[in-house]
Amino acid sequence: MNKIQKRFLKNLRGDILFHGAVWILGIAMLYPLLWMFFGAFKENAEIFGTISLIPRHFTLDNFIRGWAFNKTTSFTTFYKNSFFVTGLATLGAVLASSLAAFGFSRIPFAGSKFWYACMFLTLMLPYQVVMVPQFIIFSKLGWVNTFLPLIIPHYGGQAFFIFLMVQFIRGIPSELDQSAMIDGCSKFTIFSRIIFPLIKPALITSTIFSFYWRWEDFLGPLLYLNQPQNFTVSVALRMFADPQSSTDWGAIFAMGTLSLLPPLIIFLLFQKYIVDGIATSGLKM
Repeated sequence: MNKIQKRFLKNLRGDILFHGAVWILGIAMLYPLLWMFFGAFKENAEIFGTISLIPRHFTLDNFIRGWAFNKTTSFTTFYKNSFFVTGLATLGAVLASSLAAFGFSRIPFAGSKFWYACMFLTLMLPYQVVMVPQFIIFSKLGWVNTFLPLIIPHYGGQAFFIFLMVQFIRGIPSELDQSAMIDGCSKFTIFSRIIFPLIKPALITSTIFSFYWRWEDFLGPLLYLNQPQNFTVSVALRMFADPQSSTDWGAIFAMGTLSLLPPLIIFLLFQKYIVDGIATSGLKM
């Protein structure tokens, strides 16, 4: 056996080990989702009565029963609430973050580095630290049991998105701004007509992340929403679990499966922009 054959066999063994490990890890990560998906088509007695993923008898009763929820409120209401909160919060977070990023990267002002550092430090601040002060403020404003506490704070921008867009804008030549100023453009015109269209990958990346985070948010709606007609999908799923009686696991799995569809669709449609936005924003620091 010559050196080329030995090298080929060595590389082949390495590839087999690598791909085998990836497959094992992938199956381990996907198995809970697959178990939930197939459990949505099983009867309650069969969900925990067998280790097989494939249902013995497929049924859609879990989806019908889960969507109906109760006599007064259905999952139609919960989905409307989730899309409303997620849509407005995402819109505010992305627009406000883009404006703040433009200011930090293109408009020199006193203490800009200090305030940028303060903004960046908020990334290290857990939500639990500001949870109580925010609740007290929103309670005094009379915003409890409304969607306002879940939407309005995001119109101040989000630190991660600001940081992402700042790095992206710094990669855009400043000569474009200077040429626009010679033509008589204001700062806002430069932002809206030049910078904003050029940071499209970063905008889409921020939109996707914001949609994910707001859609899956459980603690926020749990704190501020008290009436079932205002619940989002994440809180409504918790309402299926009743520790004082039997839990309808089939309905939970069915609605949990449906709740994954919007983020999954968003990811499949815009996954290339996630890579472009993050990769491009790191080219120039």
